[in-house]
Amino acid sequence: MAPDCIGEEVEKLAAALPDGGVLLLENVRFYKEEEKNDPEFAKKLASVADLYELDYLVGAVANPKKPFAAIVGGSKVSSKIGVIESLLAKVDILILGGGMIFTFYKAQGLAVGKSLVEEDKLELATSLIETAKSKGVKLLLPTDVVVADKFAADAESKAIAKQLAELTGKGVTTIIGGGDSVAAVEKAGLADKMSHISTGGGASLELLEGKPLPGVLALDEA
Repeated sequence: MAPDCIGEEVEKLAAALPDGGVLLLENVRFYKEEEKNDPEFAKKLASVADLYELDYLVGAVANPKKPFAAIVGGSKVSSKIGVIESLLAKVDILILGGGMIFTFYKAQGLAVGKSLVEEDKLELATSLIETAKSKGVKLLLPTDVVVADKFAADAESKAIAKQLAELTGKGVTTIIGGGDSVAAVEKAGLADKMSHISTGGGASLELLEGKPLPGVLALDEA
């Protein structure tokens, strides 16, 4: 693991790599030049490598192994509309969790008490359920919830992380994306049990939505 993504020390570490060795560079996000698309910064990044591979996330979008399942969480449907709609065109199974499930529950006529509901997204939730049916996608909502007087944010995530770790051991490709999900997996001590962990955060979600990412487009053209 290099302490930086560019610079003299990185160049030395790259030059000293044995055949078959792997050098992991620090995240590029710590440089403001990254989002400014700075050409000099790009040259420095490119100078230590011959190949840039986008395997897991791009593969999951373009050519996923079947059956392809996605688990989407979050407190609001509104922040995940693009991801859900995009995934419905690709997955065999879509599992929803987090606070957004109550909007789907209410859309189906279930009582949700004081749980978080986006009243203006009830029609959208119904529409997404219908879209899943029409595409033959199995859309799964939790069959039970825990009723409590306080919120334990990581209870659900721990159980899912443990299940995914077991699946990885059975040969399933598991990809974790998004800051909160990555943090939950790391907190559970299961990060090394996953096939791939994306630190891309918002960018990885945009990729799953099908939005063009400038860096990916440049690599495709090259």
